[in-house]
Amino acid sequence: MTSQIRNTPSSEQIRRAPKVLLHDHLDGGLRPGTIVELARENGYENLPETDPHKLGIWFREAADSGSLERYLETFAHTCAVMQTREALVRVAAECAEDLASDGVVYAEVRYAPEQHLEGGLSLEEVVEAVNEGFREGERLARENGDRIRVGALLTAMRHAARALEIAELANRYRDLGVVGFDIAGAEAGFPPTRHLDAFEYLKRENNHFTIHAGEAFGLPSIWQALQWCGADRLGHGVRIIDDIQVREDGSVELGRLASYVRDKRIPLELCPSSNLQTGAADSYAAHPIGLLRRLHFRATVNTDNRLMSGTSMSQEFEHLVEAFGYSLDDLQWFSVNAMKSAFIPFDERLAMINDVIKPGYAELKSEWLFQQTASTSGSVGDQG
Repeated sequence: MTSQIRNTPSSEQIRRAPKVLLHDHLDGGLRPGTIVELARENGYENLPETDPHKLGIWFREAADSGSLERYLETFAHTCAVMQTREALVRVAAECAEDLASDGVVYAEVRYAPEQHLEGGLSLEEVVEAVNEGFREGERLARENGDRIRVGALLTAMRHAARALEIAELANRYRDLGVVGFDIAGAEAGFPPTRHLDAFEYLKRENNHFTIHAGEAFGLPSIWQALQWCGADRLGHGVRIIDDIQVREDGSVELGRLASYVRDKRIPLELCPSSNLQTGAADSYAAHPIGLLRRLHFRATVNTDNRLMSGTSMSQEFEHLVEAFGYSLDDLQWFSVNAMKSAFIPFDERLAMINDVIKPGYAELKSEWLFQQTASTSGSVGDQG
């Protein structure tokens, strides 16, 4: 009984555990109340609900369709209220605060600057507003007793034709709060190879990028992202499971692409709750993350869109603990994986692992020793 208790972290311990988040969309994580207030301030009248609680439920239900395309439609409302400098600063600051209060110590949050120009802002003004918001959110988190560092990933939309322009923008701001580049949007019909010029430019500039691949589309998307485009990480990458055969006797055979991804330690930005919504998995227990963890892929846990999925990093971990019986050691493994895979310099990643993440988990794990001692002492006293 003691062993079982000790190996199962509580919800409160999961929240306190230092977590690392690599795949989170700024326009997918707004507070419902903020959306309502910004819509009122900016004259946006197309919200499906104006009560914050009901609006939050609407986003979750609309995203539960099982279709990636339908899931992406929900972003029309969040982007509509993120068209002014003030709105972008506020949303970014609240994002940093919310993540920090959930125990996230490092986050890379992505957004598409090209989707925030309708109010007259330039691409540069969008980036500077979001960066200002992240710094403000970090400051407010410190005042609340939390710690977080947030880096921005600039995203280009794969159905548009501004990838090179956004890649150049990311490179200009790479030492000013932007840590890398991404492409996102519907995969089917919009392969990453459409934007080879952007990826080749970033490689020449020795800059980092991840690519949404292997979410709704299968192995060809992953293969192109890696072998044609040269991605450092795979945004989602959950469909790599299609190249892994599990036999009836429990033995496992990896195809050549899966072997390459595992052996090259290519990070997978897995987003369990989001994958359930878009039909990439049927349940948490059936999610490929269980097998990928067992096979020692560079798996990381992420939120994707906290508003649409009604989730947080703590909730993602709670689902996995319930589905797979994960311990604090497993959660530390995922967190260290993510920190190793971040787009900040190696020495800063190492310091975060050794000085923040490992000590944080060690403290949580040490609590079991005192609880066990207290339990044992009580039992002995009762027997006497």
